[in-house]
Amino acid sequence: MTEAFLHFVWKYGLFEHNNIFTDQGEPVEIIRPGEQNADAGPDFINARIKINHIVWAGNVEIHIRSSDWYRHNHHNNKAFDNVILQVVYRHDRPALRTNREHIPTLILSFNGHLYETYCNLMGYKGWISCRDKIQSIDPFIFKCWLSTLVIERLQEKTENVLLLLEQLTNNWEEAFYVHLARSFGFGLNNTPFEMLARSLPLKYIARHKESLFQTEALLFGQAGFLEEQGDRDAYYIALQGEYRHLRRKYGLKPLEKHLWKFLRVRPVNFPIVRISQFAAVMNHSVHLFSSMLECRNLETFYKMFKAGTSDYWETHYIFNAISSRKAKNLGYESINILIINTVIPFLFIYGTVFNDEGLKSRAVELLDHLPPEQNRIVKYWSGLGFKASSAFYTQDLIQLANGYCARKRCLACSVGIKIIKSGNR
Repeated sequence: MTEAFLHFVWKYGLFEHNNIFTDQGEPVEIIRPGEQNADAGPDFINARIKINHIVWAGNVEIHIRSSDWYRHNHHNNKAFDNVILQVVYRHDRPALRTNREHIPTLILSFNGHLYETYCNLMGYKGWISCRDKIQSIDPFIFKCWLSTLVIERLQEKTENVLLLLEQLTNNWEEAFYVHLARSFGFGLNNTPFEMLARSLPLKYIARHKESLFQTEALLFGQAGFLEEQGDRDAYYIALQGEYRHLRRKYGLKPLEKHLWKFLRVRPVNFPIVRISQFAAVMNHSVHLFSSMLECRNLETFYKMFKAGTSDYWETHYIFNAISSRKAKNLGYESINILIINTVIPFLFIYGTVFNDEGLKSRAVELLDHLPPEQNRIVKYWSGLGFKASSAFYTQDLIQLANGYCARKRCLACSVGIKIIKSGNR
């Protein structure tokens, strides 16, 4: 038995309501179970309970055993003196307030199939615990639940943006630059990309916005890719010389090259290629955040990120090794990922901070217009019959999988709640 499950039973009224009594034989009527408290203090607040024909207003505390009252030291905590009822699964000791007054205790009685269904979900070894039962859920309920998750996911992403803004003294342009750099890591190289941007303030790139060559020298040099000696091609040697000059000028310290991951990465996703693309985007406009706020549709965002790399990268995936000619511009799928991971969270949080509902709505609408993402989570849901029509839907499914299924938060999931409640039949 778990307290979380007892909270669930109490919250949704899935217990025996008739002919229930306290540990001292007093009749009990639950008028209002109260509101679940996510902060410190009793588990449920603002409850109304009739005990022995007298209506009490106050808080409810829930334990597996009544002796947990003492194990949690509530008997010495005045914050628990306003508890009007203790609800337990097993009663083994009377509960007392700090003044030694007795607290009525109710033994919770419920259908055992509820707990059996809950245990089956918790004990499932796979990823989606309800994969064999989810098809039985009313599609309308599932759709309504998903529609709330996209906002939850945006709020979680914006928490990271707020932390970044705090670290960068509320400089929105700098924060967008750092966050965008992180997104250019496309998962595997997120951390070194963020380290690169933090080590190279945007103001230095802005001073050389007229020269893609100098922008590349700064970024490749700071990334640690211009430290090699010996025979190198002319472009590498030129970049190396330019970076040495800029490094002395700005007092820069490059990252260690070993931070970047190449193993099991396709050449088109090599961090060197991604840096060349990032350099092209930054050279196209160093005021990306301001430009982003002015964008009104996907086409303008695509133009913002479609900047071409220098000629060198059309015949290279790494330095000093010629390959067949191929343009290395960002593809639409990569741009969509950048929009989802950086543009949309920044639009949403900027709208939140400055109370601009239009920007917040634009962020959500962008998701609805973007094509569905292609990743293992989306493919897994598709295999269960849930095919996404847009990025709005895939973001919902990702949030459901990572925020609930992977963490076994079935008691907080509308689907899980419905399935567990069905065990009462």
